[in-house]
Amino acid sequence: MARKKTERIVFENVEVLDAGAKGVSVAKAPDGKVIFIPNVVPGDVVDVQTFKKRKAYYEGRATTIHKLSEHRIEPVCQHFGACGGCKWQNMKYSQQLFYKNQEVFNNLKRIGKIELPEFEPILGSEETLFYRNKMEFSFSNARWLTPEEISSGEEMGKENALGFHIPKMWDKILDIKKCHLQQDPSNEIRNEIRRFANENKLSFFNPREHEGLLRTLMIRTASTGEIMVMIQFFYDNKEERELLLDFLAERFPMITSLQYVINGKANDTIYDQDVVLYKGRDYILEEMEGLKFSINAKSFYQTNSAQAYELYKITREYAGLTGNELIYDLYTGTGTIAQFVSKQAKKVIGVEAVPEAIEDAKINAQRNNITNCDFFVGDMKNVFNDEFIATHGQPDVIITDPPRDGMHKDVVDMILKIAPKRVVYVSCNSATQARDLALMDVKYKVIKVRPVDMFPQTHHVENVVLLELK
Repeated sequence: MARKKTERIVFENVEVLDAGAKGVSVAKAPDGKVIFIPNVVPGDVVDVQTFKKRKAYYEGRATTIHKLSEHRIEPVCQHFGACGGCKWQNMKYSQQLFYKNQEVFNNLKRIGKIELPEFEPILGSEETLFYRNKMEFSFSNARWLTPEEISSGEEMGKENALGFHIPKMWDKILDIKKCHLQQDPSNEIRNEIRRFANENKLSFFNPREHEGLLRTLMIRTASTGEIMVMIQFFYDNKEERELLLDFLAERFPMITSLQYVINGKANDTIYDQDVVLYKGRDYILEEMEGLKFSINAKSFYQTNSAQAYELYKITREYAGLTGNELIYDLYTGTGTIAQFVSKQAKKVIGVEAVPEAIEDAKINAQRNNITNCDFFVGDMKNVFNDEFIATHGQPDVIITDPPRDGMHKDVVDMILKIAPKRVVYVSCNSATQARDLALMDVKYKVIKVRPVDMFPQTHHVENVVLLELK
């Protein structure tokens, strides 16, 4: 049965009213329904052609801009619009911060429905470009053509690409010439790999047919100047693999860690794969207040190093430490927050579900001569129980930094049961944070709230909340 074609409607002279979820902007159609529009800025007046119609909303794209918003700026990146990465690069940074702050406030108010103090001002990032310490790129044997390229009428061959997935298209890769998210030599490394691979006829991956040698590229940089490069190959061809890796080692002697993965499975996640060290050491070092953290290919580390430092400082300040506290650091990851606050605590207990992360945490604590941190592996809802408290003691402060889904209800219940005097809740998703705060409202009052922008040019925002017993 043929699929019903979506009726395309054109709305003229529509004013863009607000910045919505996932980086798209919001307008109102004449019939009162919401229209979601990408790549426009609140204050723009546009003609919109819809491509999706639902009961409560339309999705569309701007075809003509009649009036430019006062908050609009010229995006610096040549790939803006086609690449789904920096959706807000055409909006003034001060305005980005306004909408991020607004999103946190709305979520906490509407979903949490709790009493809130006045927010502390959102902490913007000093660097709004070239701030990321980790980038992942994909190879493809057929690059994505932009609408401009298609309409140019020029003959476009099936050229290889090394870049980013087009939003919502798992098999389409946009070839990236210059990305403004990671500092050099990131762009040069990626462009040289593409050039060398093309010149030496190394095959690029075809995700539909599952063939081709070169699959993904990961580049990690650290504030210490150290660099990690990891290439994922679909199969092993020793001669071609060594040809590329030797070229990289010679062309970029500043690479601290050169690694590779042979991954023949259907998806390109590396967490169940063996990472092989080719040259250098298998980690790079990040530094913060004299503490050194080793980061390997599978490590989780906040992707904006400079802003992570600011986030941790706020977390430590909110914890209100005197040196006598027992702290539980839930969802501790590689133990960065735990070690960061340890100087001002009696003891810190870190818990995390990923065994490799806890191994990293222990190694880092040893490297930093920290003796008052203990780290434990386990699924939080199973580990964080009466027996655990009986063994490790009643915490004075809990710091929690859960994944996007927020805390499991059992974890929230346990916090309410043991009732530490202070909880510092760090979140990358204020909607699930608001849900959890509502559950904690029976015993806790929100004392302080401070959003922190870790990801300029995008809609993402972190938020730190201090709770105290009522």
